[in-house]
Amino acid sequence: MRRVTTSQDEKGPDRHLAKRAGNYHYKRRVPSIVAHLDKRAPVVRLSLKTSDLTLARRKRDLLEQADDSLWASLIVDGDTDPARRRYEAARKRVEAFGFTFHTADDLRMIHNLDDLRRRLMAVEAAVRPQDVGMPLLGAVDVPQTTISKAFDVYCDEIVADELVNKSKVQKDQWKKVKRRAVNNFILLISDKPMVDITVDDAQKIYQHWLHRIAPKNGKATAGPSSGNRDLGNLRVLYSAYFKYQGDAQRKNPFDGFGFSMKQKRPRPPIPTEWIRDRIMKRGALAGLNEEARGILLIMIETGARPSEIANLEESALRLSHKVPYLAIEPREDPDDPREIKTESSRRMVPLIGVALAAAQRHNKGFPKYRNRENELSSALNKFLRTNHLFPSREHKVYSIRHSFEDRMKEGGLEDELRRILMGHTIDRPRYGSGGSLEWRRKQLMQIVLPFDPEIV
Repeated sequence: MRRVTTSQDEKGPDRHLAKRAGNYHYKRRVPSIVAHLDKRAPVVRLSLKTSDLTLARRKRDLLEQADDSLWASLIVDGDTDPARRRYEAARKRVEAFGFTFHTADDLRMIHNLDDLRRRLMAVEAAVRPQDVGMPLLGAVDVPQTTISKAFDVYCDEIVADELVNKSKVQKDQWKKVKRRAVNNFILLISDKPMVDITVDDAQKIYQHWLHRIAPKNGKATAGPSSGNRDLGNLRVLYSAYFKYQGDAQRKNPFDGFGFSMKQKRPRPPIPTEWIRDRIMKRGALAGLNEEARGILLIMIETGARPSEIANLEESALRLSHKVPYLAIEPREDPDDPREIKTESSRRMVPLIGVALAAAQRHNKGFPKYRNRENELSSALNKFLRTNHLFPSREHKVYSIRHSFEDRMKEGGLEDELRRILMGHTIDRPRYGSGGSLEWRRKQLMQIVLPFDPEIV
């Protein structure tokens, strides 16, 4: 596709700005290559209705992007999406006027009448109403975007802010789960335009999972959570996409579809005696690589998630403190950020018993598994299963976290402290710090397991 370029004098911080009667105006020459296609040629003029230079620059940026998109849509050399570009141009023009783009159908809804009135007044007050009327009044077609393209828009624009603080592994995992729903939709139906997706399509997705979750013959090949995850991700994508396009009132075809979770069995904890007498037995973990072994041992006496321990920075291992502890918190390195699961996951966990010994041995952290938590889980599960260190096929390494919670409950630790140490939500306003580290350690020492230092 051919590119529209600007001259050198149009590249400064105040490009395309002119002041008249105290207010700034957007003034830009239409490129000759598209002048015959743009009714505003030879020059675009638009009042920005502000005397504030900072605000004028911000509005100018939106209008500049809008014109770039519009002019690019008029040049149809090669692979391009002119409808999409024209829509983006309209949306940016509306934003420059301080409004949010809505389709004409959406603006006709009764609750939007005041908004529609304000838009009509803005059109009437414009120097050239014909330049702003159609975008402000929603008379621009929403592009026929396929579900695969809509997913790209969702990731790159709609929820881009939610992904900023995720590590690469977290972003990949997040996208993988949601992309699976889109891929299944395409496989079962087609890469349909979003506007053409119907309740019948949603029904086909539901039936696909129903036959796997509750087959009339044979064993189930999937659980309810898998079907609910796909249907839920498609429901969220559809709703978010059309809201972003200014069509928030569109009925969602995936609403109402889902599967009962009543029969879901929680992951079983590993009995305390099994942990103490089998997993912590001298020599049982000898074949496991040293960092994975250290993470497993810390997990036993902290209940922390394997990924939380694997991604601990050296500064998060507070071993010189009066009460040594783990500081589990987001990683705010701009070059290598990492989120924690929820805000309640931010916590301080005292180090006791075998966890303290393992943390002292690995006081620089676990570089082998930094940003590689999936490999860690795979390595731990494979080793423990191969060496018969799980009580049953249903148990996984995450079962140790559940065991820690059971041990705290059986040891008489109060519910709120258990929630704090596990990183679970507390269903009331939080006051204070949840108890000092000294108090937390004293409580945990009631359940500490004896260990042979050789296992570290």
